[in-house]
Amino acid sequence: MNSYIGPERRRYTRIKGRFIVSYRILDEANNIDITQTKNLSIGGMLLTTNRRFEDGTVLAVEIRLPFERNPIMLIGKVVRSVEITKDLIYDTHLEFQAIDENHRAILNRTVEYYSNKK
Repeated sequence: MNSYIGPERRRYTRIKGRFIVSYRILDEANNIDITQTKNLSIGGMLLTTNRRFEDGTVLAVEIRLPFERNPIMLIGKVVRSVEITKDLIYDTHLEFQAIDENHRAILNRTVEYYSNKK
């Protein structure tokens, strides 16, 4: 896949980071998987999944961040899911749909901290 060379179109600062994530399709209570992020922003994340998701699929997500003892919970919508290794690894891009203000503040603090470490 070619790298995008044009102007930055993202609304939020994105950091590279490997944070532990558990996720499931919102309507499926018993189908939880665990993975890690590749990057993260206040508006979304890129994570590695073991299956391809249709655009628009809504996921319930818990992510562990260094500034909070408990995982933060949010709802994300799949924007794109791209096969990286045939039938094995997918890069899945999420846009956050719902996150409470306390968890948003923790996420924001994490992004600010890591973006300042460059």
